[in-house]
Amino acid sequence: MARPRGGDSVARKKGGAKGRTNRARQVYIFTEGEVTEPQYIDIIMEKGTPATAGRSVDHHYKNENAAGKHRKPYAMVKDAVRTLRKVEREARDAGLKTGDWNYPQVWVLFDRDGHLNIREAKQLADKEGVKVAYSHPCFELWRLLHYTNYTSSFGGVCDDANSRLRSRPGFAATYGRQVRAVSKQQAKHMREEQVLSKDGQRYADAKKYAMAINNRVEATNPEKWDPYTDVWNFVEEGLLLSGY
Repeated sequence: MARPRGGDSVARKKGGAKGRTNRARQVYIFTEGEVTEPQYIDIIMEKGTPATAGRSVDHHYKNENAAGKHRKPYAMVKDAVRTLRKVEREARDAGLKTGDWNYPQVWVLFDRDGHLNIREAKQLADKEGVKVAYSHPCFELWRLLHYTNYTSSFGGVCDDANSRLRSRPGFAATYGRQVRAVSKQQAKHMREEQVLSKDGQRYADAKKYAMAINNRVEATNPEKWDPYTDVWNFVEEGLLLSGY
C-alpha cells in the first residue's frame, strides 16, 4: 500500500459496478507536523495489516508544502472541508455511494499544543464530515504509548511528552546501535522499531492505553483533555488497518 503521488482523483474508471467495488479507498490527509506524522503513516501503511482482505487504501497528503499558518487546526479543517466537497463530487460521479466501504475520507491530524480554536476546529469538522485525529498535548503521546502506559497530565506541555519518549529504554538505539541520546529535533524522524513489533503487541497496547485515558475525560472542551489521543481511530477507521 505505497503512498500514491499525483493522480489522486476518484473519477470514473472502466469496469462498472465491479470496478467500483474493487477500487481502493482514497484517503486525503492534512497533518500539523511536516515530518513525524507523514513518516508514521508511511511506515504503518507499508507494514500494517489490512482489516479486511481485498480492501485497500491509497493515502494522499494534501498539505505537504503548506506554510505554518496553514498547518494550524482550524485552518487545516477549513481546507479539509473544501477538499471533502471536491472528492465527494468525484466519488458520486464515479458511482460511489456514502455507505460504500471505499467512499473517500478526509482526515486532519492535529495537536493541542498552544493552539487557539481547538474546540471550534473540532466542531467545524464534525459539522462538515471531516474526520479528526486529535492528541493532547501532542502526537508524541501516541508514540510514547507504544512504549509504556501513561495517565498523568502533561500540563499541556508537549516538550514533556517528547522528553519522556526520548528517555524510554531502547528509544535512542533505534537511531543507531551506538546512539545513547537523541535530540528533540532528531526525534521528529520516525523509526520503524518505535512502533512496529512482530506480534503487533505494541500497537495493541498503545490502543488499549489510549482508550483507557480517553475514557477518563470529563470536560466537554477538548482543550482540557490532558492527556488524550485517538490516533488509533485514524489507523482503523481511516486506513482500514487492524494493526501493525
